[in-house]
Amino acid sequence: MKKKIFSLLLAVGFMATCVAQPAFAGTKEQLIQLQTTVQILQDNIAKMQTSFDERMGVMRDMVTQQTDSVNKMGSTIDTLSKALQQQNNDSAGKVDQVSGQVQSLHDAVDELKARLAKVSKQLDDLQGTVNNIQAPPAAQPGATPNNTQPAQNQAPPADVLYNDALRDFNAGKNDLALQEFNQYLQFYGNTDLAGNAQFYVGEIEYRAADYQSAIKDYNKVLDQFPGGNKNAAAQLKKGFAFLELGQRDAGVQELRSLLNRYPKSPEAIQARDRLNRLGAAGTASRPGRPSPRHP
Repeated sequence: MKKKIFSLLLAVGFMATCVAQPAFAGTKEQLIQLQTTVQILQDNIAKMQTSFDERMGVMRDMVTQQTDSVNKMGSTIDTLSKALQQQNNDSAGKVDQVSGQVQSLHDAVDELKARLAKVSKQLDDLQGTVNNIQAPPAAQPGATPNNTQPAQNQAPPADVLYNDALRDFNAGKNDLALQEFNQYLQFYGNTDLAGNAQFYVGEIEYRAADYQSAIKDYNKVLDQFPGGNKNAAAQLKKGFAFLELGQRDAGVQELRSLLNRYPKSPEAIQARDRLNRLGAAGTASRPGRPSPRHP
């Protein structure tokens, strides 16, 4: 653009010089024609200058927009940084949420086990029926057939009772679920799911903020059902119950014992997070050392 302006200026100067020299002077019409040409050239130069200014303005606007974009990117980065910090602060809540989901999965597994046990029992009953049909028992002397009925169990079948109790527990019907779990423990205290039922009794008391009673029931899970699949959960909630009662040392000791006994369990994640929040994530007690049983 600058080169074109410079060339036009040279042309205008050259023509002006030609007009000024007497040797090249022409008629009046020629002089007017030259002046008109000069005016046209000057107008073109003005237009070119205007176009140049406009383009420079566009470039300035583009630079301004880029600067604004960079500033916005900086603000976005600051916002993301704050969001990450907030996410770290909320990690405790997320850990609790994940643990709740894991607990729900445990419950679903327990329910599935109960259903499988029911199917297995039905298969056994069916097999027994087939065997009775194939080889009916001989009548005993003096026996009076069909004059007696077998004693009826006072409780529903184990799987039905447990599934009903678990369903009511998940629905928040704590009183009904407590009655059903206690009934299960009364009639089916030697089954594989008895430890689970005892754990849920403690959970219902924990929900009711009866932490002393909950601790007693969690201790029953740990003492009467060793090796059960609710032992880690019982010890975790026992530690939480101590903390709710303000017994920090007992709660910390229980959570550290859990980390030693079940270091790879989902409950260990919760225990470690709670200890971090308490500022007590120090060295735990020796592995295998039994945790104290509090009333």
